[in-house]
Amino acid sequence: MMDELELLKKDWQKKGDELPKLTYTDIHKMTWRKSSSIVKWILIISILEIVIPNLLYLIPSFRKSMSIYENTIVDHYFLAMTIIYYVVVFYFVYLFYKRYKEISVLDSAKNLMRKIIRTRRTVKYYVIFSLSTILIFIAIVIIGIYLNDSFMDNFTEMAGGAQNVSPEKLKTTLMVSMAILGVVMIAFFGGVYFLLYGLLLRKLKNNYKELKKLEV
Repeated sequence: MMDELELLKKDWQKKGDELPKLTYTDIHKMTWRKSSSIVKWILIISILEIVIPNLLYLIPSFRKSMSIYENTIVDHYFLAMTIIYYVVVFYFVYLFYKRYKEISVLDSAKNLMRKIIRTRRTVKYYVIFSLSTILIFIAIVIIGIYLNDSFMDNFTEMAGGAQNVSPEKLKTTLMVSMAILGVVMIAFFGGVYFLLYGLLLRKLKNNYKELKKLEV
């Protein structure tokens, strides 16, 4: 289905008199409304990103799997990591809300273009931060496996014993598995971010191009 803005553009450019022509102001208002709606969805998705993962803690099997990190380097730094993570994430949510409020105010095309650029830059920084957090967490887990035998004890206990596998071989296997898991997670979440935020950013970019044309 053709985009509503594209339909309005064609209507604006029509030479005939059968349909009412749209003015510069009409096209600008339409672009402004679309931009405001896009930024609102960015805000909603960022909030859901915080809420949904925390719901996993309500699942008993997930809480049990997290017990593997007790008394390890991961457990020692997990609280600090969590605090830093949520402080930064809530700051980004605040920025998204701020960008939404800014774009929600009808402004000149030039100012709206500047706000769109600012919003796109904020989203890119947020995606980089989120993927970097996954990478750092995986790195800490791998270091924890290497340096802390408590991690291996917890894993062995949770797995119901692994007497037939040497500790060194099990440690190497776990480190390699975590490294592979890290690559898979970054690829997965990178793909999700590309689909969700990438789509919204492309729409904002198209709106920016439309506004730039109007400014000419």
